[in-house]
Amino acid sequence: MDIKRSGSAPSNVGNSDWFTGSVRVDPLFAAEDPGRVSGGAVTFEPGARTAWHTHPAGQTLIVTFGRGRVQREGGPVQEIYPGDVVWFPAGEKHWHGAAPEVAMQHIAIQEAIDGRVVDWMEHVSEDDYLS
Repeated sequence: MDIKRSGSAPSNVGNSDWFTGSVRVDPLFAAEDPGRVSGGAVTFEPGARTAWHTHPAGQTLIVTFGRGRVQREGGPVQEIYPGDVVWFPAGEKHWHGAAPEVAMQHIAIQEAIDGRVVDWMEHVSEDDYLS
């Protein structure tokens, strides 16, 4: 058994190559062999969001507070709320972030395939985000 104490891992500023706006990533747990699952709490200030990306084994988001937005490639922008659980299948191009006027936090859970959990792509345009 291993208990991860809240606040025991330092917070990280979201990398500007992968995020637009102010984002904080708080690691929650990392996979230990033979496991492949990791998770973190990601806090987006109003208007902040990820770049487009995919996950080799998919991703689950659990919204903990605020109001957010998600979109898969070719689909509409959808709003998400506390308690919502969002699943993106493996390889599905998508983005997620806060609503324009409200911050949002979610717990992101993903599995590693060959040590990789995400493939980052281009930033989401302001027009796409606001659509």
